[in-house]
Amino acid sequence: MSLVFHFTRAATKAFPAGELSIDGDLSSVEPSLLIAMAYEMTEQKRVGLGLIGFGIFFTFLGVILFFDRGLLALGNIFWLTGVALLIGWRSTWNLFSNRANYKGSISFLLGLFLIFVRWPIVGIIFEIYGYIVLFGGFWPSVKVFLYQIPVVGWILRFF
Repeated sequence: MSLVFHFTRAATKAFPAGELSIDGDLSSVEPSLLIAMAYEMTEQKRVGLGLIGFGIFFTFLGVILFFDRGLLALGNIFWLTGVALLIGWRSTWNLFSNRANYKGSISFLLGLFLIFVRWPIVGIIFEIYGYIVLFGGFWPSVKVFLYQIPVVGWILRFF
């Protein structure tokens, strides 16, 4: 089995060509190089993270301001667009249309619909349930990413 990896700028110091061919298993590769490949930040991913941040902020602000329907809807639009930019449009579609995720997808979209038809409290409850069902499998990846953030990683190591 032959694998070819493309590295980020940080990893190209060890491999000037920017590529490494590996025959067999990945045990011969330094783990920091694999982490650098997995979390490469392109401009599209940065914009996606920013939109997710704005979505969380507007949703939080909408909840604080007595479930303001406009802020909640704006937060949902920003969040969905940010997720699509972060993981890609096709991956987002596959995430929501995967047979194993139907329960989470339906509850999230039902919550979004309920927010639009002026039932924001019930809609938020459905959306939170949908978030947990849809993204419950991502917690290990999020944990690894959060450990790499300087202050947040230091705090999380104590818990």
